[in-house]
Amino acid sequence: MVFKQLFNYLFIFLMLMLPTVSLFKFHQYMDIYEMFILIGTGITFIVIGKNWQNFRYLVLIVLILSFFSIFLYEGNLFSGEKQFVLKYFLSSQSAIMWMCSLYPLSLLIYWLYLFKRHSFFGNFASQLTWIATAMGFIGLLVRWFESYLISIDVGHIPISNLYEVFVLFCLVTALLHLYYEEKMNRKELGAFVLIVISVAVGFILWYTFSKGADAIQPLVPALQSYWMKIHVPANFVGYGAFAIAAMISVAYLLVNKGILKSRLPSLIILDDLTYKAIAIGFIFFTIATILGAVWAAEAWGGYWSWDPKETWALIVWLNYAGWLHLRLVKGLRGPMLAWWSVTGLLITTFAFLGVNLFLSGLHSYGEL
Repeated sequence: MVFKQLFNYLFIFLMLMLPTVSLFKFHQYMDIYEMFILIGTGITFIVIGKNWQNFRYLVLIVLILSFFSIFLYEGNLFSGEKQFVLKYFLSSQSAIMWMCSLYPLSLLIYWLYLFKRHSFFGNFASQLTWIATAMGFIGLLVRWFESYLISIDVGHIPISNLYEVFVLFCLVTALLHLYYEEKMNRKELGAFVLIVISVAVGFILWYTFSKGADAIQPLVPALQSYWMKIHVPANFVGYGAFAIAAMISVAYLLVNKGILKSRLPSLIILDDLTYKAIAIGFIFFTIATILGAVWAAEAWGGYWSWDPKETWALIVWLNYAGWLHLRLVKGLRGPMLAWWSVTGLLITTFAFLGVNLFLSGLHSYGEL
């Protein structure tokens, strides 16, 4: 108990100290908004960690290994090819590739648990998911540092292109899943949630090896804004929650048909989880849409331009607003809403990726 309390105090101290030290050393590179974002991030982590012990462990492990990686670089980007630990574990690309390996493996273990029901498989799958998530966050933080090693003008937070945001999507979705898994003390749904994460991993691997998308590129002018640091993460909390809701809905439909009924939670639990995931996603997606409108006004002179990305963002918002209206106001339950949730993921996927593939507009900087 004493160790746990000391650890909690250490976590709070670090979450306050790191932004303070960063402000002291790098304030000349920040505007007032970025300073508030930095401080707000530390406070947010303290709030989340207050009721989630494993999150505190994750943050500390990610920070320790990320700083160790930075230390190994010794200010030289080419050290990544010479240092064994960097080359195979802690460079940004190595860490992200570990993430890409471990998420599909955890999916297989989750399915083993679903049929074998042995606690070893469930715990092992969860641990692999935690490790994969840690490696992904390490990869993004180290990539952030590597961008500044290339040039101070190139350096930027790594959430600016499809490669980086697909990594972010995997991490946010996994974290949301792990939170619900721990609070429910049920691991069966990992067999479904990890499917959508593994599909995203497949895209990352294809995008990396066929397009060389892992290369760090300078930001386009429209993205050189502090708004990106809050708009994009909020958006992907929404995307991740919608993805989880859709995969839980797939489980709901299977149970409703009598398939895997004895191995999955009841329809009532699945329905409630779907609602909670969509509600969380809707809140964050609404915040992200508002922030995006403000960002657009600053970057392009208008809050709304009916750009294809904006139009499809509105379609996504209306889709889930309709879902919540039918459930909360009309009291609708059952397979119809489950199918709606699954369809909603398809709509969201098109808004996220399809627009970049098939349409053009002000957001064309994210195309393949």
